[in-house]
Amino acid sequence: MPEAIASYQMLIGAQWVDACDGEWIDVENPAKKAVFARVPRAKKADVDLAVAAAQHAYKTWSKVAAAERGKMLHDIANELEGLIEDLARAISLENGNALRTQSRGEARMAVDFVRYVAGLSREIKGNTVYLSSDNLDYTRREPYGVVGAIVPWNAPLLLAALKIAPAVMTGNTIVLKASEEAPIAVQKLVRVFSNHLPAGVVNVLTGNGIECGVPLVEHPDVPKISFTGSTPVGRSILAAASSRIAAVTLELGGKSPQIVFPDVDINHTVDGVISAMRFARQGQSCTAGSRLFVNESIAKEFVEALVNKLKSMKVGDPLDDATDAGSVVNAKQYQRVCSYIKEAMELDPSALLLGGLPPTEGPLSQGYYFEPTVFYNLPLEARLTREEVFGPVISVSTWKSEEDVIERANSSEYGLAAFVWSRAGAPAIRVAHALHVGWVLINQGTGQQIGHSYGGVKQSGAGREFSLEGILASYTEVKQVSYNLGSHGFAE
Repeated sequence: MPEAIASYQMLIGAQWVDACDGEWIDVENPAKKAVFARVPRAKKADVDLAVAAAQHAYKTWSKVAAAERGKMLHDIANELEGLIEDLARAISLENGNALRTQSRGEARMAVDFVRYVAGLSREIKGNTVYLSSDNLDYTRREPYGVVGAIVPWNAPLLLAALKIAPAVMTGNTIVLKASEEAPIAVQKLVRVFSNHLPAGVVNVLTGNGIECGVPLVEHPDVPKISFTGSTPVGRSILAAASSRIAAVTLELGGKSPQIVFPDVDINHTVDGVISAMRFARQGQSCTAGSRLFVNESIAKEFVEALVNKLKSMKVGDPLDDATDAGSVVNAKQYQRVCSYIKEAMELDPSALLLGGLPPTEGPLSQGYYFEPTVFYNLPLEARLTREEVFGPVISVSTWKSEEDVIERANSSEYGLAAFVWSRAGAPAIRVAHALHVGWVLINQGTGQQIGHSYGGVKQSGAGREFSLEGILASYTEVKQVSYNLGSHGFAE
């Protein structure tokens, strides 16, 4: 007997509602290739209603004391604390991330981030400038109004929290479009926000990019857009927003280099490289270190250790605590990754050291699964050496000199993250400073942490949202006030 398909609604104002035209989008469990839920298919009419609700709520919400907004966020974090396991399982069910290695950590970090932002509510500060004794010059930080936010499917819960909490803490209201591929965890998150905030402060829509995302980005009553997703979509959003001079924050794609010096401890560094490549997330991360440059003097030994450790990773059911890595998110992404692997194998069959095309029989054939895949010294014309694959595929090559590896690492349109591995401090710092990226990690393959100034350069984005400074820059405008303190003609 097939499992029942659950129906979820959208939040507009104080109401959980279906789409205006009554249409739905199926949500698939990628580990089983089976639909398990459906969400409303929002379009322009739904966007208009959500923006109107947010605009109405802004009139009073922007006047609520910042400390009171922070208290509400603390209460939200406390309620979310008891839902971490439920939220984590929702993530794994809808996007295929492994529960133990990925989804629990994402849920935990989302709660911690809401609590972090709550504690920043008293830090919305301006500056004073002394020009003369007859003038008082100071700046105020003021909210934009309605924020339009769009989040992807690879870390849906954390990225939704990353946009909602700062937006409302700084006095904005928000209309958030969840990814149609992974909307369930976001809806669970938003339900908790709605339990504590006035109607219309937070609104959530579910729909695709063309029908729902575009009307949100183009809406004349949305002065601020915050988008996390692919670089091509980011370009289109920037173009649309620029036509009406809307403010935009973009966190986009990456093709992050990893540079391994000859002085490293190989076993320790291999573990870090695997983490940096986000193999436990099937490589579905914009910071994945998918271009690995190993010094030629240790390349053979290093690559052998890398392949051996990856062979021990358990790929399988995301909800099984024994699983290290789950599935990719959907059939479209599955075929995309297959196309990159197939092309590389055809260019140079001998370059494939591990993995390759996905299994066609056995348990892993029942979902969108890939084994960790390693290519070695592929020809430069292979697309996967330059383009963001968003799959568990790493391309390894060797280097001789610092100048050479820096040039090769920088020869990318992307500039989000980079990883440097060396016991010696000076070479690591030299290379870190020379890399044209927004975030460099030295001797660690971890993800971004709360408080980091996280964001990209070049085609990887513009703006920062993870730290106090980034939040204030992204979600408030600066107003200069200049007050002449003279008598203005009145008798002294």
